[in-house]
Amino acid sequence: MERRTFLGGAMGAGAAAASIAGPIPMGLNTYCLRSLRWNDAQLLDYCASQRLDAIFLQDSQDPKRDDPAHWKWVRGRAKELGLHLETGGSSLLPRNASEMDAKIALLRRNIERAAGMGSPLVRSLLASDRASLPPGTIAQHVETAVKMLRMVRTQAMDSGVKVAIEVHKDLQAREHAQVVEGAGREFVGTYLDTGNPVFVMEDPMQTLEVLGKYALTVHLRDSVVYEHPKGIAVQWVPLGEGTIDFPAIVRKAREVCSNVHIFIKPITGRPPYVHPIFDAAYWAEYAEVRAADFARFLALAKKGRPYEGHVVIEDLQNVPTPAHFLPAIQFQQRDHMERSIGYARKTLGLGVRS
Repeated sequence: MERRTFLGGAMGAGAAAASIAGPIPMGLNTYCLRSLRWNDAQLLDYCASQRLDAIFLQDSQDPKRDDPAHWKWVRGRAKELGLHLETGGSSLLPRNASEMDAKIALLRRNIERAAGMGSPLVRSLLASDRASLPPGTIAQHVETAVKMLRMVRTQAMDSGVKVAIEVHKDLQAREHAQVVEGAGREFVGTYLDTGNPVFVMEDPMQTLEVLGKYALTVHLRDSVVYEHPKGIAVQWVPLGEGTIDFPAIVRKAREVCSNVHIFIKPITGRPPYVHPIFDAAYWAEYAEVRAADFARFLALAKKGRPYEGHVVIEDLQNVPTPAHFLPAIQFQQRDHMERSIGYARKTLGLGVRS
């Protein structure tokens, strides 16, 4: 089957059977290599050297990243290398009303940048995590996000760019779906990340089941999920080395969002986080969680165990990384990326150029 036949399939479960059976194009998310401090040209060349089909240019560190001339160059270079390119921006929700205009202006600029680079989408997210959401209820946050997204609808549609809201550490899948449906699927969809659901006590397979039909891009990140004396612990690990059943995840993705690119996104080197589920106060942030959904997450934890691999902890709780740590972190980020790509090729069968 030719690649264009695969990419031309219809969104969601209605995709043609021939498309579902074909190879899924694979790329990497550049944020995972951030400590290497590569510019956009180096990142593009690295993706080509790994025989990948795509690049997700996230949080670029290139000194020319805000220059429209550079966007045009990146677009051309990606085309030369045969790489599909996607990119995006930062969080959407303002911390207070005074930040609203600045947040809208930033989203507009990110749409412009994505269009300039030839990306079909622009990544956004509501907040870095649930604790960082502005004051108010989840319903209020959904309402604010919908309002803000509708303000850029015309620009996005005229640019041919869809806003892909990342599955982050803020909302559960049912809540996320309300944002997409409320804003309008004609220009808003989901950036489906499999690593973040465990931070809101959700099984990533459930996230895919609920949000797969909205997916514009899929990013694979593995986690260990296991019982802990204080609750349930979660930690990101290289792809294929955690608790998540990725062969099942990819099989499901073929059913519900077969026409997207899949990106490898191992963010590692961070310590475990523990959901203190035995603390009644903790549940104030999750007052609307369904018992059946939590039971599914608990069942996942009962299957898991702590990570036994060697890890350099790079997240030092807002303390700058010591200079003598940097070479080890750089080695680890590249090693974990290449191990993850290898697993995706050999075990998951991802990649057209593979």
